[in-house]
Amino acid sequence: MSARHVAAEALLFSGVAFILIACVGVAVSGSAYDRLHFTSPALLGALLVSVAVVVQESFSLIGDKALLVAVLLLLGSPLITHATARATRIHEHGDWRLRPDEEEELDVEAR
Repeated sequence: MSARHVAAEALLFSGVAFILIACVGVAVSGSAYDRLHFTSPALLGALLVSVAVVVQESFSLIGDKALLVAVLLLLGSPLITHATARATRIHEHGDWRLRPDEEEELDVEAR
């Protein structure tokens, strides 16, 4: 067993572990806003899996596709998280902006 194979296995195991932790976190979270916090470990897990593919396959067609997927996930994850939070806010309150009573609560908490 080569060092490359061992490194790829370790990265793959770590990536799958992060994804499973994120899945469990989503399953036990209460609200949609709490679930959004588990996108980061899932993203890290997906990045580790794609790096494992690159380590195993090198910079071939498969490795390049894995890097492309990793970059797309890295760029798209914050956008999707923000859009999901905003859609949830609109669904709950009819508008994404703060209501006057919420602004007062934030001012009181800031003091």
